[in-house]
Amino acid sequence: MSSSAEGIAMSAADTGIDEADGSPSSRHGPLTPFAPVLTGLTALVCLLGWLQKRPCASANFDFIKTTTNACYTDIYPLYYVRGLSDGKIPYFDSFAGTDIHYVEYPVLAGALMQLVAWLVQPFGMDARGMAFYNVTALLLAVLAVVAVLATAYVAGRRSLRAGLMVALSPALLLTAYINWDLLAVALTALALAAWSARRPALAGAMLGLTIAAKFYPLLFLGPLVLLCVRAGQWRAMGRLLAGTAGAWLLVNLPVMLFAWDGWKEFYTFSQGRGIDWGSIFFFLQEHGLDKAASDTDLLNLLGTGTFLVLAAGIAVLALAAPRRPRLPQLMFLVLVAFMLPNKVWSPQFVLWLLPLAVLARPKLPAFVAWQVAEVVYFFGIWWFLLSVSAQTAGADLSGTLSAVLSFDAPEGGIDQGVYHLALLARFVTVLALAALVVWDILRPSGDAVRSDGTDDPAGGVLDEAEDAVSLGRWRGRRRTSAPVPA
Repeated sequence: MSSSAEGIAMSAADTGIDEADGSPSSRHGPLTPFAPVLTGLTALVCLLGWLQKRPCASANFDFIKTTTNACYTDIYPLYYVRGLSDGKIPYFDSFAGTDIHYVEYPVLAGALMQLVAWLVQPFGMDARGMAFYNVTALLLAVLAVVAVLATAYVAGRRSLRAGLMVALSPALLLTAYINWDLLAVALTALALAAWSARRPALAGAMLGLTIAAKFYPLLFLGPLVLLCVRAGQWRAMGRLLAGTAGAWLLVNLPVMLFAWDGWKEFYTFSQGRGIDWGSIFFFLQEHGLDKAASDTDLLNLLGTGTFLVLAAGIAVLALAAPRRPRLPQLMFLVLVAFMLPNKVWSPQFVLWLLPLAVLARPKLPAFVAWQVAEVVYFFGIWWFLLSVSAQTAGADLSGTLSAVLSFDAPEGGIDQGVYHLALLARFVTVLALAALVVWDILRPSGDAVRSDGTDDPAGGVLDEAEDAVSLGRWRGRRRTSAPVPA
């Protein structure tokens, strides 16, 4: 190589420019050497999660056994309750006996349920329910591996650390098989990986599929649009939105056209749903906000109104921060803003936050504190439901701690006061983690990801992009142009 060519190459390397297309060079470290380790560890954790459910599986997931042993899952009972065992097709066939008449999940989740129902047909009638659970668990484990590898890829130079934080999370072990949430988690991670690889149309398509599997990923369009506006990336934003709309319609439109009543069940069910055990409103209804417990419209207004206020604050932060926030930071914040005032917060929802928390703030102390709180809540909800179902008073804090230190479940479950402590522990640690992310945004020099000069490994076209729109720059211009008093 000539000296001039060497100089050009060195200049390109120093400035972060990819000679092939003139764009900033990739911030992603080599994932391949770590992939076998991350795959193996994730598979091991998923196996341990499956073994954690075995005491309940051996009892056909009897509710008292599942709450006592904290190994509940929706997958096994819904195979029967939602008509899959009778050959009913989600959205197209209704079932009787409850207030819900169709499968109450978005269509891609229902498609996964139907796929597994077909796969277990060769099993005998008595074995199909357990086969449905086991095959679903296997597919969810594969999705967990996908989520870990995609998260590691998005993390760039910290790929091994990020992958290990997700793969070895206690939350993954305990909640992977409660429901089908890992489908949306994996698709979200793939969408983020496609965006970070500067494939906005593909990222949009993956995000559209994610929204077809679960509602919450719709929120991520907000951070993506805001950051594209700030960076002036209009073309990438348009391709993202087109891909999202196209993929969502591709999956949803056939069901909307031929099974409208079944398709809208998820939305009507979500709208009319009351306070769930894990919501902050469950705590507040015992502390002066009891009216919301019986008024669904008021409950929806309080939850949606609070989220909109928080979302507006995040939008201002996105456009006014001294340096453009990283994409995972805003995605994490908008999801926390949605979850904190929500009327439903199931134990497995921790999976929604897990990859984003690792990417937004890859520091262990706060992350470990949050995971401990999630473990506390995980056992707290099941033991509280044990006391409710068994109609017992439940153990107080002293009795609960005594049972836990003896490696046993509290006999008869826990009382409401102990459960409230577990609920608040989760709520406060998630809120604290969000506050730390906001602090990193306002003080970017303390951001662990940016400490080595990196901008945003997950940002794709946003990485190293100059600001086109910035409220901070606008305020600075106003101060500069203001007349100096005589």
